[in-house]
Amino acid sequence: MEKTFKIVIFLLLFITSLNARSFTQTSGDVLALVIPATAYGTTLYLDDKDGQIEFYKSYGSTLATTLALKFTVKKTRPDGDGDDSFPSGHTSSAFSGASFIHIRYGFKYAILPYLAAVYTGYTRVESDRHYVSDVVVGGLIGVAFSWLFVTSNEKYTLTPIVEKNFKGLKISYNF
Repeated sequence: MEKTFKIVIFLLLFITSLNARSFTQTSGDVLALVIPATAYGTTLYLDDKDGQIEFYKSYGSTLATTLALKFTVKKTRPDGDGDDSFPSGHTSSAFSGASFIHIRYGFKYAILPYLAAVYTGYTRVESDRHYVSDVVVGGLIGVAFSWLFVTSNEKYTLTPIVEKNFKGLKISYNF
């Protein structure tokens, strides 16, 4: 209960500190934090220690890679406000949380987070903060690190396979 309380307080402080120009931008700002917070909160609720470690690895790698690219690529934002457009940190954060839920707990639990992550990307483009390419790469970064570090906590596992001459899906069953 204490951990949940800390998360709620953090979210409230974050939301009240937002300086957004529109509802669209504000909702994207909130979802970029709420989706991964939900993923992490699920590991706390289920007392999933292995999931917590995997979340730290996948989310930490997502944030580190996103920030490293922002500070090395230096792409100007569509609205001209800064040179940290590429890739979208909001989108990488949102997709990291959604794909964590998908891989760790199952696709049926990730449908809503994925829809919210797509909407987060939309808000970044609609608010003129990112180009579509920034959002796509941000989403790919978030998903890639989840696929790299997160293992399934379910009996069935779906794994995408992308090779030079083959693209498919591997379905595994854990006994």
